[in-house]
Amino acid sequence: MVPPMSNFPTVSEIAHIADLPDPAMRNLQITLCYHRLGLALAERTGREANWCVFATWASKQAGQTIRKEDLARSLEAALGDADRIRAVEKFIAGVRRIGVRLKTRKLVELLWQALDPEGAFTRSSKAVARGNLKVFAEIAHEFARFYAACLPAERFDGGSLNAFLDGLRSGPPPDGQDHLRKAFRCYFEALFATDPAGRSQFLFLANLLVGLHEQTRLQPEIVEALEAPVISPRTFVQNLLQAYYPDKPWLANAVHIILRAAGRLVGFDAFVDAYLAGARRQAQNLTTRSLMSIELPPGVRLRLGQDLTGDFPPALQRITNVELAELLAEIDPTPDSRSESGAVYWGDLPDRIHFIADLFRSRHAAAELFAPPFDPDQIAALGDGRLPAGRL
Repeated sequence: MVPPMSNFPTVSEIAHIADLPDPAMRNLQITLCYHRLGLALAERTGREANWCVFATWASKQAGQTIRKEDLARSLEAALGDADRIRAVEKFIAGVRRIGVRLKTRKLVELLWQALDPEGAFTRSSKAVARGNLKVFAEIAHEFARFYAACLPAERFDGGSLNAFLDGLRSGPPPDGQDHLRKAFRCYFEALFATDPAGRSQFLFLANLLVGLHEQTRLQPEIVEALEAPVISPRTFVQNLLQAYYPDKPWLANAVHIILRAAGRLVGFDAFVDAYLAGARRQAQNLTTRSLMSIELPPGVRLRLGQDLTGDFPPALQRITNVELAELLAEIDPTPDSRSESGAVYWGDLPDRIHFIADLFRSRHAAAELFAPPFDPDQIAALGDGRLPAGRL
């Protein structure tokens, strides 16, 4: 059910959510708030997807990484028994050469402990949580301001729009908000467009501009999240020695310094590099699989590395908005087609923008995107400030 106009999230509510200290709870509140923002804007523009609608499902997906759901166990399983045995055989030989004498089973435990999967995925979780907060605190704040300043008006009011736009910073992203300035002008134009196709193209252009700003701002966090499940070879060796001397960290540090100074770790470093390269591939594949997918209602999981399917809605098949056509010419190397839309590496900004452009365009008229991201009991729990039960 579309919430009444008075239920549109306020600037103070956005600030309250952004200040929540627990990343998991904050993410859930962010996701629900995006849903409310998207519904309220659509109440004025019609049931066509706006940026907040897509942000709802992107934020929900981010929550899985923030909560580290099964990532460490998945990594352990992905390494596989056979692969681990081969790695352990080399590992044992290398460890023997630096003077560590332990049984094979204990060495396997040390190997996994030194890899520090929990710590690696914690780093990835923190990077995604920072990005989730960064985007929400900025863009949701502006949507709340936009609604308060412009949406209650029943007629075009250039003064209220200009007053709102004056509050945005000049310049390109990541520091400036020129894309947001253009985006909100397009949302405002869409409110009063009499031609349905023209309104759709204003909304699509606005969505793209917000998305371009958002993704530029998120670039550092996305790259960090993708690279986080990797520890450096030096850290791995330090972890190994600390696990060997659990009650004497000072001794572990001293042994590490002595072994390295004596050149005893040269050959072992080569093994560590090779082992971590394999672990890196496995961990990044898992993290990428989590980050590079998004589940849309009703239970449709899109792999961001695969080309999108489905037709563009009629209103967006032939682009007549000049500014929209110019932007698509810049960001979409396969115009009017979903060919090559899959992003091979999510850390590549142009690849990512290409996928997002085709995602926004192909799902623009998908009414199912307005479904609530949580069930009624979960929404009630969030309203009470409680962590909901069940699958999130």
